[in-house]
Amino acid sequence: MSAIRLLILGAVRLHGRAHGYQVRNDLAFWGADSWSTTKPGSIYHALKSMAKQGLLHAYDTAPSTAGGPPRTEYEVTEKGAAEFFSLLRQALTTHDRMDLLSAGIGFMVELPREEVIALLQERLANLEGWREAVTSSYTAEDDLGHIGEIMSLWAHSAEGGLEWTRGLIERIQGGAHDFAGEGGDPFAGVLAEDQPSSG
Repeated sequence: MSAIRLLILGAVRLHGRAHGYQVRNDLAFWGADSWSTTKPGSIYHALKSMAKQGLLHAYDTAPSTAGGPPRTEYEVTEKGAAEFFSLLRQALTTHDRMDLLSAGIGFMVELPREEVIALLQERLANLEGWREAVTSSYTAEDDLGHIGEIMSLWAHSAEGGLEWTRGLIERIQGGAHDFAGEGGDPFAGVLAEDQPSSG
């Protein structure tokens, strides 16, 4: 599963219709270029590829007033929306891909609160299973030399992930954020067309 796929579908969906430059600016605004593979070339390639796959509909717009070439605007199709929600649900349960989890957290408010809690609880179970797999074959007393540091890293990563996920679940259960269907105004995190990103 690709984080860039989720990020681009989500960014286009938040705009309704968006061109590549808008998507690129949004992802830079979110800092995604530092924790995922969202470089300019990969963004434009993914937009074209997803349009060919029927996940996005491409519209050729009029040339820019500055005399540049026509821009292509994209809109998420019904198939693309289904893919977005499928990727989002998978991302929120992942235990070993920080780029996917980060993308999922960025769009979690597009789902109902109770569903997000259930998905994060599934992530807890995945993390606990991962921790058990590591610790059942390794203890701190085992003399594995420097290889033991790898096992220690995995065990500490699992513990940190469990602690963070429990805290997020608690915050969401306590009313943090506005989720789908609650009538609030969730933070969209998209830039206006003429607003540059600081990234």
